[in-house]
Amino acid sequence: MVSIKGKLPSAILEKLLEKFRTDDASIILGPRVGEDFAVVKMNKNLLIVHSDPITGAIRRIGWYAVHIVCNDIATSGIRPKWLVPVILLPIGRKDLLDEIIEDISSVAKELKVSIIGGHTEFTPGLDRPIISMTAFADASMEDLILTSNSKPGDKIIMTKGVGIEGTSIIANELEDILLNYIDKSIIEEAKHFSEMISVVRDAEIAVNTGGVHAMHDPTEGGIAMGLQELSFSSGYGLEVYEKDMVFFDATLKIANVLGIDPLRLISSGSLLIVADKNKANKIVLNLRENGIKASIIGRILDDKDTAIIYRKNGTIMDLHKQIKEELWDVLEKYNRI
Repeated sequence: MVSIKGKLPSAILEKLLEKFRTDDASIILGPRVGEDFAVVKMNKNLLIVHSDPITGAIRRIGWYAVHIVCNDIATSGIRPKWLVPVILLPIGRKDLLDEIIEDISSVAKELKVSIIGGHTEFTPGLDRPIISMTAFADASMEDLILTSNSKPGDKIIMTKGVGIEGTSIIANELEDILLNYIDKSIIEEAKHFSEMISVVRDAEIAVNTGGVHAMHDPTEGGIAMGLQELSFSSGYGLEVYEKDMVFFDATLKIANVLGIDPLRLISSGSLLIVADKNKANKIVLNLRENGIKASIIGRILDDKDTAIIYRKNGTIMDLHKQIKEELWDVLEKYNRI
């Protein structure tokens, strides 16, 4: 029996999704590995939909739930509009409910999205809260951007930094462990990385600059799995250089203490943008001028058999192999899940 924590590996997921294929002509984009959302034709407009659970955090789980699902909608090039949360709580934890509702409400106002329904319950058997959030948006076909639209020769841009969400979760959940090795000020800084988690603005700036062919939100499995899914969805290969990526000092220190690979650490807060090679530098410049760190980290290749990251230590990561998220093992090791 295969032991899997978190997101299913791409190869397994692809086989399972075959069971969901339909000939419904209204489905513009259905279940596919690497795509961050579904698209359905509704009369003249398109409805864009995405759902995501939050299971690895307790503190600020409502904050993560809104931002994570809105990020996925934003990769379509469209702003999210509506949210439907499903909130499952351990029996008796009314204190958690108050905190979660406050976080969901504040982030929804910040992003100008509306809560239009949902479900909340105290669920037997849970020892931690779980939120499943669904986001919706409407758009025209001309404005829609798909992850599968990458083209050979395109440049790959990464915004903000590696392992943003994972760094924040670990700093909040394992503060007592980290304090034995890392200065408290660095841990406090890392805790607040969640404030960088939205990529809605990143996506808007890139799209408004022009030349964007695809975007992808690297969540579980980190930058490595995000790139793997980018390659899988387009049917093309890619080559990327770790030396060109942005790393926060807090992420590197935490990864070193815990013995984890930051490229495999959940990385919501970063956006992967695939753009025309003649527009990529302008996109990076515009992002930086708006206070968002960004760099060109690689390019799309015609050869689908080559999907690699050149590591700073001289090794090569083959993105055809299964990528394991680092967060789950760390939380389990210290009995936080």
